[in-house]
Parts: sequence; C-alpha cells; structure tokens
Amino acid sequence: MTTRLLGALLCALAVPATAWAQAYPTRNITLVVPFAAGGPTDVVARTLAAAMAKTLGQTVVVENKTGAGGTLAANAVAKAAPDGYTVLIHHNGMATAPGLYRKLPYNPLTDFEYVGQVVDVPMTLLGRKDLPPNNGADLVSYVKANASKLTLAHAGLGAVSQLCGMLFQKMIGTELTAVPYQGTAPALNALLGGQVDILCDQTTQTLPHIKAGTVKLYGVTTTSRIRSLPDTPTLDEQGLKGFEVKVWHGIYMPKGTPAAAVDKFGSALRAALKDPAVAVRFTELGGDIVADEKQTTTGLKTWLQPEIEKWGALIRAAGQYAD
Repeated sequence: MTTRLLGALLCALAVPATAWAQAYPTRNITLVVPFAAGGPTDVVARTLAAAMAKTLGQTVVVENKTGAGGTLAANAVAKAAPDGYTVLIHHNGMATAPGLYRKLPYNPLTDFEYVGQVVDVPMTLLGRKDLPPNNGADLVSYVKANASKLTLAHAGLGAVSQLCGMLFQKMIGTELTAVPYQGTAPALNALLGGQVDILCDQTTQTLPHIKAGTVKLYGVTTTSRIRSLPDTPTLDEQGLKGFEVKVWHGIYMPKGTPAAAVDKFGSALRAALKDPAVAVRFTELGGDIVADEKQTTTGLKTWLQPEIEKWGALIRAAGQYAD
C-alpha cells in the first residue's frame, strides 16, 4: 500500500470519529444516581443536570437506581454501552465499596472513565442537646470516661456517617455502641429525640438543627473551617490531628467511552460549576465547589485511589463488611 493510499484510508477512518465528536450528544443523556430521590446526592445531580443541559443542548435525565450501598448503580453504569449516554454520579461510596464488598462486580479504578469532581459537603460531629461536654476536646474526654454508656448513631453500613464514626473511635482509641438506622433522616431524628448520644452527619442535613440549637455541635470534619459555620472549630483544631471526612462527589462514564464524549461532558460540568445559580444552591447545602484542577479527569482519578486505600484499611481493621 502506498503512502498516499494509507494516508487517504486514515483520513477516511477519521472522518466518522470527528463527525461523531462534533455531533455528540444527539439525544438525552442519563445521569444515574445511586440513592433515592430527594437525598443529598440526588439534589446535587439534579442541580447539575439542569445547568449542564444548557451547554450540551440535550436534556440530562436523572435516574435513581438504589440498593446495595450504591453498588447496583455503579455496576450498571460500568456494564453500560460506552457511548457517552450513560453517566454515573457517586459520592464516597465509590472509594469505600472495594473495602466493604469483598466480591464487588466492578473495579472503580479500571472499569470507568473519569470526568471530574463536583462538590464537597462537610460533616459535623453532633451530640444530643443535653449531652454534657461543650466542645470537641471535652467530648473526647467524656467519651473515654463513659464509653460503655454512650451510643453512636449512623445511617447504615458503609454510609459516610458510619465511616466518620469509625474514624472518630479509632482516633480516640475508644469503642462505642453503634446504632444503625436506614438513612440519615431517622438517625438524626433519633438524636433530636435523645434516643442516641452522638452522630456524625453532613451539613446538608444538620445546618438547620445547628442553627435552631436543637443539637450540640462539637466540630466540623474538614481540616479548614467552613463558610457555613465560620466560628466552629474543626476537630483537627481541637486535638484530632488529620481528622478529615467530607462527602465528595465524582462523575464517571463506562470504560471505553470515546475521549471526545468524556471531554465534552467534562466541559459542560465545568461550565455548570461556574454558573452562579449552581454556586448558590450548593452553598445552601453547605457544600463547596471543588477547585478547578479537581474538576478534571486527572483530578478525580488522582483523588480516588488514595481514598480507596484510606478507607479500605479502616474497614479491614474494623472487620465490618457488607457481604
């Protein structure tokens, strides 16, 4: 084959790909949420979907696919056609699933293309309103002295609230009686009712109760103070050095999705995150849009692997598995 013929053949093969890239998307895109409608991740997804549709020129349809701690949705997207029309938004569960599920049917590091990170939502460490300690340092001392009498609520195995509680217990070297609930709402209601003593939960749920004074706030779980609670010290400041737990969100496509689709969807994501209306909505949730460098393929991939290692080690040490 002559050089001219080879060049012509390569050009001919490139035309359909170029045309496809320019045309994408030509129909609705499905954004799969692993959790129920109305929950924090669902709110993030629907806020993004509306904003991204302006850039993409197509509707982004949110589909809630619940069950098994988010693994059903992640597996469905991993197995979906890699054509750019099925997308996953997931939170910390993408990193904790390999530790919690010993027979996970997909690999978060090899079965997806990474689009970018979205928004971080801090956690807050709370006590029932009449719990005696008045700050995080006093809480640690009180917990160590009264561990057998205290209960720690969480939203179920693998929930970020459970992981936050596990980290708290590990860092203070004290084990509490865990009380699992089917979601954050009933866990928070139990705390409000004085049925449990301590809960770690995200600002999306806790801010109204903190402002109303119906719970006792002991600290935020990020390493820097947060805009929605600027006068509240972090747990790190109060002696739990390196304590960091936040609900982070990433967007993924099935492995093999054309780079053009990943790039175009990623561009729409970054445009949405600069939309003032999106920023206001995320601020209302107590969340912070991630830095520009995290809103990229590299930003998400670089973040994910250390998170898998961090939580996998904690889960294995606790010996608590979901299967």
